[in-house]
Amino acid sequence: MRDFRRLWFSGAVSGIGSWLLVVAIPFYVFTLTGSAVATGLTLALEALPALLIGPWAGVLLDRWDLARAMWIADLASAAAVGLILFADKDHVWLIYLAIVLENTATTVFRPAVRALLPAVVGTGPELAKANAINAVTSSAIRLAAPPLGALLLAGPGIKFVLIVDIISYLLSAATIATVRTRRHPATGVPPRPLEGLRAVINHRALRGILIGQTVFLTANAGLTALLVPFTVDRLHAPGYVVGYLISGLGAGYLIGAALSTRAARLLGTRELLTLTQFVTALAYFALFNAPNVPIAVAAAILIGLPGSILLITVQTTIQRTAPTAVLASVGALFFAADSLALLIGALAAPAMTHALSLPLTLNLIAALAICAAALTLIVVPRHPASFTRNGTFNA
Repeated sequence: MRDFRRLWFSGAVSGIGSWLLVVAIPFYVFTLTGSAVATGLTLALEALPALLIGPWAGVLLDRWDLARAMWIADLASAAAVGLILFADKDHVWLIYLAIVLENTATTVFRPAVRALLPAVVGTGPELAKANAINAVTSSAIRLAAPPLGALLLAGPGIKFVLIVDIISYLLSAATIATVRTRRHPATGVPPRPLEGLRAVINHRALRGILIGQTVFLTANAGLTALLVPFTVDRLHAPGYVVGYLISGLGAGYLIGAALSTRAARLLGTRELLTLTQFVTALAYFALFNAPNVPIAVAAAILIGLPGSILLITVQTTIQRTAPTAVLASVGALFFAADSLALLIGALAAPAMTHALSLPLTLNLIAALAICAAALTLIVVPRHPASFTRNGTFNA
């Protein structure tokens, strides 16, 4: 478990730095531009690298040293965040460039760590436990870091927050460089950029999860893109209140992560995916129809609880179900689908507010999340044997 502790520490350190920016960057862009579209663009640009190069990156990762790829990606992220230090009202494009470069590095890092974790802890009960521990840590960071980021933004300022994030990436890289576990890479077969796609198409469970989760995350991305305008225009609160909402999400994620392994024992994978998507969608309605900040924060907690269980279930299922030789490729494909959802939601939601009112747009997108839950119930198989590496039924 030595290497797991190091992976956990590196993720926690870099996560603190990244979550400090969750509030700071959108609010900084909104302050510089006063535009909801410009704020949504920051989310859209986060999606582009995984969408455009993710499948290629996954194929290469299946044939490369995963730990080395991770610490190089951390160094690249640190350099990218450094660009934002030079941004101002006349150079907002530097923020956009930094977002693209940082998320290009993330496109390498995320599938690498997902593929390396089963090699470190195995694919049995320890894998679910490891994912739950990571989720609890991430949730605690999500709870504490955003309001801290808001306070630092109001106090020392954006440059201080950026420097903290850069240091966190450097410390993460130094930690990952000491990881000894090596996953045996795929060899002897030329890389094929669509390996992950082929594996998912041929596996009914993975295919179903990909479809349902992509629709659900499209709705989630649209609502996230409108979170700052909702806070300012509907709750009539300062922009930093977004930090409180994200902390509410973090509290819910923390509770959900602690309950995830028990929930997995009580329900089958299909039922758990469907139920958590449905309950999260209902909580979306509660959040975006909240009359004041305290109720909105309570609704955010209700979003985080099932949302955490949903994400842990998806991740563990992918790690246990995808063929080992293409695990990074499959992971990269799922991240690319997540990014496609983020891109569509981040661009479409602000555009919809110009044709429709903000409240109507928010409720329509929340309704899409309900539809995603119904779709998951239809396309994800019920039989437990479908969730194995050989579960390629098409019946």
